[in-house]
Amino acid sequence: MAMNFLKTQFFGVAADLKQCPQDNLPEIVISGRSNVGKSSLINTIAGQKQLARVSSTPGKTRLVIYFNVENKLYLTDLPGYGFAKVSQAKQADFSALVDLYLTGNRPIRMVLHLLDVRHKPSQLDIQMLAWLEANNLPFRVILTKCDKLSRAQLVQQVKVLAKELDLEDDVNMITFSATNRLGLHELRSLIAAQVGEDAAFTD
Repeated sequence: MAMNFLKTQFFGVAADLKQCPQDNLPEIVISGRSNVGKSSLINTIAGQKQLARVSSTPGKTRLVIYFNVENKLYLTDLPGYGFAKVSQAKQADFSALVDLYLTGNRPIRMVLHLLDVRHKPSQLDIQMLAWLEANNLPFRVILTKCDKLSRAQLVQQVKVLAKELDLEDDVNMITFSATNRLGLHELRSLIAAQVGEDAAFTD
């Protein structure tokens, strides 16, 4: 079977674990800083410009957001973190929700952790990846906004980030751009493979 990502639909939101879907569909969890490009990534995967609205104010979304892909899996968007204009108390709330989610026996197949390729990972990014590794939760690092760098700069920056995060760049990282769709086919194929399917050749 081939998964058609163009059939992705908004499903709903949850402010706590009690409000999460209970149908046990596999989840691909998307995490990262508030302004790292999660909404743009979801829109690009789904081939829809307005599915996940790109807020002009990073950090505005404080809920877990679900997108259903052909009733085969959820793309689960966790609250972003690290936005300076959000109070420390609110940041703690977001962190608590993320912690609860990742330890709440949800049917998580993989975590896609987004990093802006142009910047050094934050301490929160490093902590998140260390936690995922320690808990044996499969993950990939998705380097976003790669169109902002030249090809030579991108190659060099991937090596720098891989070294900082102690990752194998050709195994653990995918370079991605919502602007020129770099890495889109690889990303769709990775997601579909988590439920034993191929990605349909679409758009």
